[in-house]
Amino acid sequence: MARIKDIVVDCRHPATVARFWAAALDGYAIAPYDEAELERLRSNGIDDPEDDPTVLVEARPGVTPRFFFVLIPEPKVVKNRLHLDLTCDDLDAEVERLCALGARVDAVHEGWVVLTDPEGNEFCLLPA
Repeated sequence: MARIKDIVVDCRHPATVARFWAAALDGYAIAPYDEAELERLRSNGIDDPEDDPTVLVEARPGVTPRFFFVLIPEPKVVKNRLHLDLTCDDLDAEVERLCALGARVDAVHEGWVVLTDPEGNEFCLLPA
């Protein structure tokens, strides 16, 4: 039986989008860059993790899914075919917090809000 290991998000600037989602999701953080990972980047001509074409956001060890943010050359031009539904205790406060991180409100509905991340990927926010 298949299980979800990772959710992969195509993006134009993986580090920016990864930082947003690491801050947006409770208990998640950008995976630390150890010396081996920094050497892997350098061997590919990348001196700054900010330019990493694949940035991992993960929760505590053993918790899945992880999120990989992967560099692609083309911009997002249509609505997502898949999106995340997030829950929170205080809808208004969480919308404000997410917008301060770089999200934008796309639509407000009765009981939930559609937002976009810094590259325009839609997600929904609902009360817990």
